[in-house]
Amino acid sequence: MTHPERRLLPWLLLVAGVVGTLAAFVLTVEKIALLTDSSYVPSCSLNPVLGCGSVMRTDEADVFGFPNPLLGLVGFPVLAATGAALLAGARLSRWYWLALQGGVTLGLGLVGWLVFESLYRINALCPYCMVVWVVVIPVFWYVTLANAAAGRFGAGVRHHLAVRVSARHHGVVLTAIYSVVVVLVGHRFWDYWSSLVG
Repeated sequence: MTHPERRLLPWLLLVAGVVGTLAAFVLTVEKIALLTDSSYVPSCSLNPVLGCGSVMRTDEADVFGFPNPLLGLVGFPVLAATGAALLAGARLSRWYWLALQGGVTLGLGLVGWLVFESLYRINALCPYCMVVWVVVIPVFWYVTLANAAAGRFGAGVRHHLAVRVSARHHGVVLTAIYSVVVVLVGHRFWDYWSSLVG
């Protein structure tokens, strides 16, 4: 890892793990309340666009046959524990890093699919889900950079990814991804956002 990545990654994993766990916990509580009372209005149902209730009632909210937040209640504490271990000076085995890579890659794939579904199928945004989007993206990016820089994918990948993404430019990709998501959200719900101003 480059020096900025070495300093950033443990803190990123710890903070993202804690924030993600809190978001998943709140979503789980809200989902249970909704399952026990169909008239319940979740705390994150703010307006026609920002509303967890409409999202929680869809098939996408239970993609594996159980509420999606349960995945977060399992995965995010692992991130937090990994970050804490790294801050304490732990040296993790290659298999652990590759397993972590597999987990964050699956997480990013699920987030990407849910972004698409929210924008173009469900037509609503879940604020707590968006918190999960925000933390999963950089976790995937920096875990990938760390694994590439350490040669855990093989020397070829290390050369093509870690060496070419220098310490000065690692934030550019992240900024670009966030910008694309913001533009997509703005474009998809432009009529609603503009009606608030007009």
